[in-house]
Amino acid sequence: MTPPMEYIEDYTLAGLSRWLAAEGEKPFRAKQIFQWLYRHMARDFEEMTSVSRAMRAKLAGRFRLGGLERAAVLHSEDGSVKYRFRLPDGNEIETVLMPGASHNTLCVSTQVGCAMGCDFCMTARMGLVRNLTAGEIVQQVVQAARDLPDRAFIRNVVFMGMGEPLHNYDNVVRSIETLSEDNGFGFSGRRLTVSTSGLVPAIRRFIREGVHANLAVSLNAVTDEVRTALMPVNRRWNLEALLAACREFPAESRIRLTFEYVLLGGVNDSLADARRLVKLLHGIKCKVNLIPYNPPPGLPYRPPDLERVRAFQRKLLDHGLLATVRLSRGQDIQAACGQLIAGETAPRGRFARPTRGPIGSAAPVDTVAGG
Repeated sequence: MTPPMEYIEDYTLAGLSRWLAAEGEKPFRAKQIFQWLYRHMARDFEEMTSVSRAMRAKLAGRFRLGGLERAAVLHSEDGSVKYRFRLPDGNEIETVLMPGASHNTLCVSTQVGCAMGCDFCMTARMGLVRNLTAGEIVQQVVQAARDLPDRAFIRNVVFMGMGEPLHNYDNVVRSIETLSEDNGFGFSGRRLTVSTSGLVPAIRRFIREGVHANLAVSLNAVTDEVRTALMPVNRRWNLEALLAACREFPAESRIRLTFEYVLLGGVNDSLADARRLVKLLHGIKCKVNLIPYNPPPGLPYRPPDLERVRAFQRKLLDHGLLATVRLSRGQDIQAACGQLIAGETAPRGRFARPTRGPIGSAAPVDTVAGG
């Protein structure tokens, strides 16, 4: 049985150059191919007209170009767009585009499902099915970028969709290398953000290897008792271990360390929680994103009162912590933080048929979507 072809998008520029050299081709051809893949967003190797016909045939015989099928596209009243992509093996993932007045942010998935089991997250209900390849992560950006009108572009990519990015470390880092490539999308590291629930060894590796992307750590509680109840990962790496790893983040780095804190009504949103958070983060150069909970169907948690959210934020600001309230987008289409789920376990909403066209509507400055 012939094994399935690899995605060409699984290859970084360096990796593609090595393959070309092994095939007796000039390695500089990799730059041409990358430009076709990520600047021109070619749908077929035959579109690569600056590449020889023989080379195009060789690529087509060796690689698969693209592999995400648009199973559904759902448009929110606030302008957000949720894509449901079907993979070649039949599994599905979700990706959210959040448009802004001057730029767009894309929230990408890194796994089919998730193994972390966070109690407030719908994606956790799927369990972990499999990791996405680097190419499947990159293709989410390509697919969304194709829908944007002239002169619009994706400015930020956040790895905050389905899955735990650092649980799929190698493929995520490889996708970052591709997205950062000057011959492709050319994203600055400041425009790429990887979120983690707190995998301490992977955080240390991320810091040690100098991955060119921001790091966002989902904290969500200020005591081990509460955090363990919400996030089982805390049994393995508690708050002390997690924050010790975060203190290794270089303070002089232009790449940003952020702590995400989902505010659950009556659970972790008191002023006492805010005061303890100030103590926990003392001495760490960071930003805190406060995310009012978006209740998916079937989960017992509720959103906090807006007054408690603002009081929590004021307490952090008064003690010198940079703290923003991140307003989630796409709640009416189950596209907000913690609401992504796909496959047979997903609630069936009113999905539109796959469409192409301009995306509009202004977004608040601090917005978030994803699992």
